[in-house]
Amino acid sequence: LPLLLEATLLRLTSSSHHPFYNGFYYNHIMNDNSNEQEKVVYFNGAKLVVETPKDPVYSSNGANVTLPCHYHYEPDLEAKHKIRIKWSKLRDDYTKDQDVLVAIGKTYVAFGDFRGRAHLLQAGRREASLVVSDVRLQDDGKYRCEVIDGLEDESDVVDLRLQGIVFPYQPPRGQYRLNFHEAERECQQQGAILATFNQLFQAWSEGLDWCNAGWLADGTVQYPIRLPRKPCGGLHLAPGIRSYGPRHRHLHRFDAFCFSSALKGEVFYLDRPAGMTLEEAKQSCQDAGAEIARVGHLYSAWKFQGLDRCDAGWLADGSVRYPIAKPRANCGPAEPGVRSFGFPSKGRFGVFCYKER
Repeated sequence: LPLLLEATLLRLTSSSHHPFYNGFYYNHIMNDNSNEQEKVVYFNGAKLVVETPKDPVYSSNGANVTLPCHYHYEPDLEAKHKIRIKWSKLRDDYTKDQDVLVAIGKTYVAFGDFRGRAHLLQAGRREASLVVSDVRLQDDGKYRCEVIDGLEDESDVVDLRLQGIVFPYQPPRGQYRLNFHEAERECQQQGAILATFNQLFQAWSEGLDWCNAGWLADGTVQYPIRLPRKPCGGLHLAPGIRSYGPRHRHLHRFDAFCFSSALKGEVFYLDRPAGMTLEEAKQSCQDAGAEIARVGHLYSAWKFQGLDRCDAGWLADGSVRYPIAKPRANCGPAEPGVRSFGFPSKGRFGVFCYKER
């Protein structure tokens, strides 16, 4: 990039301290009557309006998605300056926004994990839509589209939601053993990430009922209850999300709520007549050109691919589980779900493998 343009783009990325509506860009002039009333005068004689969809935009892991954003002027006029566009991602903990992309005219720069995956869709007049390819679990959240025309600066927010599944997780060493950072790592090792509150709430609305408290992505600890009962907050509380609020991220220990989305591959089951140890199970998956499945893989295959297998199998974390989409006799409870045998120290089972397409 030319030096001046690069410097301008870098300066633009550092301007995320501007609020949604920055009064600095407007001139407040007292009227002739001096009666404390004010009128707004726009520097270019028109109001800049930025519009994004009010409803969430849905996508899934590995897909491509467009976040719509358009702008116009009231009254209508042609821009006198080169329009600058900035996209940023709002953080769950309300800290500094994450820079996604900045653009001046047809020149743009993407940042961080979005480098090589994000570009502007400028197919129409006054369009500033963002295209994100190969969507990742971490892309779920709210995005701000900011349009800057000289001294006029307006923005609006788009909510990107990944279609996925929330599952509770505890490590082999037992209940309430994870601080926040360990919970993050455990979810990542299972092909997932820590769930957000919105994701947990959606899972609760779809039927998730779990009496063990777990970490969420914002550092709070919560758990979803559909059927109030004494050990789970008491009988007197209505169904809902129980919250312990923010906890100390190093000292306090709980379970985790992980979030996984649709798979880029498939989960399949292997077995031998005499079953397999965990190490034999890993080798069998490798021999089949795959890897032993993680917990997130199994939940996603059950949720999105209808995986139904009434045979227990090893997973990468040393747990033994099986997915039931159509409940039936001798296959666990009457509700669909992923059944768990815990973390057996010995025994021989089949194995669930995962292979990307």
